[in-house]
Amino acid sequence: MTKLTLSISDPNTLLVHRAATGGLALALDALSPDDAPLSWQVTEDEVRLSWEGSDRDAITWLVRSTYQLENGYLNVPALNLDSQGRYTFTQGVTSTLLQHSQQRSLAKTTRPIRFLIEDGQPEITLEFRPVLDCYYTRDLKEAFTSKGKFKSAIPLKGHHLPGLVECFINGPYKESPSGFVALLFLPLACGYYKLPGPGLRSALAIPEVTNLKEWVILRRNFSGQPYEQFRATGSGEAGLRFLLEDKVGDNAQKMGVQYCEVYQLGKQTWDGNQPYLKQAVYRIRAKPEMLELYQTARAFFPSRVQVADTETKRTWLATSKVLAWLAENLISDRPWYCGFFEFQKSENIYKADREGLTKMTDRLTEDEKVLFDAVKGAFGSLLREEILLTKDQGRTFDVESYAKTKKKAIYRLQRHNTKQQFSSALVDFLCRFQSGAATGKGIEIARWIHSDDNWRQARDLALLAIATYKKKSQDSSEESELGDKASESEFDSEGLEMNLLD
Repeated sequence: MTKLTLSISDPNTLLVHRAATGGLALALDALSPDDAPLSWQVTEDEVRLSWEGSDRDAITWLVRSTYQLENGYLNVPALNLDSQGRYTFTQGVTSTLLQHSQQRSLAKTTRPIRFLIEDGQPEITLEFRPVLDCYYTRDLKEAFTSKGKFKSAIPLKGHHLPGLVECFINGPYKESPSGFVALLFLPLACGYYKLPGPGLRSALAIPEVTNLKEWVILRRNFSGQPYEQFRATGSGEAGLRFLLEDKVGDNAQKMGVQYCEVYQLGKQTWDGNQPYLKQAVYRIRAKPEMLELYQTARAFFPSRVQVADTETKRTWLATSKVLAWLAENLISDRPWYCGFFEFQKSENIYKADREGLTKMTDRLTEDEKVLFDAVKGAFGSLLREEILLTKDQGRTFDVESYAKTKKKAIYRLQRHNTKQQFSSALVDFLCRFQSGAATGKGIEIARWIHSDDNWRQARDLALLAIATYKKKSQDSSEESELGDKASESEFDSEGLEMNLLD
């Protein structure tokens, strides 16, 4: 009799082994032991397998009962995949673990498929290459001797351990039979995400599993990944999305997901054959406050269906670059707006994203809000002066005038690269263009900027205040940032409502 024990408490196991053991536990939970050529027992931290006869027959039955090819998709009954889930799982596995052509065969021609992302929106049009066969439906002959027994050391390649590269001196990495069996079920535990370019890029999220039984119970409720969830804005956001999807209620710890690792896969200059090589690894811990802030941001920066060609009516799903930048800050324990100075110089911020940033400013701390409101009010005063000046000159303050004014204000604050220079420029800006929000706040603003070297954050906040500026509504009880000299009616007649920000 052969017996194997796979333990997530074994100190010699890696994160992928623990996640893969969770995948095995999930696969076993969906199988009936009555007709199986092996028996099993799953505890909180172990999976115990035993069988009589050939090792090859027992493991081949287990793998083929877990993975099936149906209508060109790689289907896993244990995951309870719906139509979109089968597509995203197949695309995810074939662009990460089974990316190499030796590990799977795809049809030469594609077939069109359509998914509805949101009611009332056009369907997404995609091209899909059906899977003809793959590693998990083959014989696994490299693991067994001619007599059907496990080899003492089994050679592994990248489809078992992501990013694994063979050593040309010592040969391939070799695994024990128990480790090899566990890694066969790693695809069941992972999250898969398609990333925006350049080139083909994908992300593979691997969870930390600390309790097999609870993880299986909660994972069963996950009926597949919709296409909208499959399209992540970046690797950091993919990790946050994975942790949030595995979060049940307000207690992520029920699933045992303390953290996850995200492998960013894409092109490397040293290999011209494979498009999905390891580019970076992100380690992301599940912090409740971080996930809450990400969940808020995700609602403010949703993906949107776009029509790529008005004649063919082909559609695609556009994702927000702002969300990708914001997620990178969250996983790095930085304020969500950190680096806006560099971001706004390199990326266009469109209306929808600008509205999302405006809503996100409600999550600023009290100290941050003081500086933000002061700069926002000062910019309103600058805008009032420009409106009155153009009126005196007999000109119209139009969209182009507004853009020039905003560019001028941003340049005042972004061109300084030291704390002393920026502090001086900020004081000059707040004194030159006074606002009620800055009255009596000078010492408070100076204290925050000069403590903990916060001046770069202050620069980001100042630029964010200008970039997201909008006038207060007419029914607001507060004083208009445009001041008493420019009436609301005059401001509206010049077309300077929210469309000025478009």
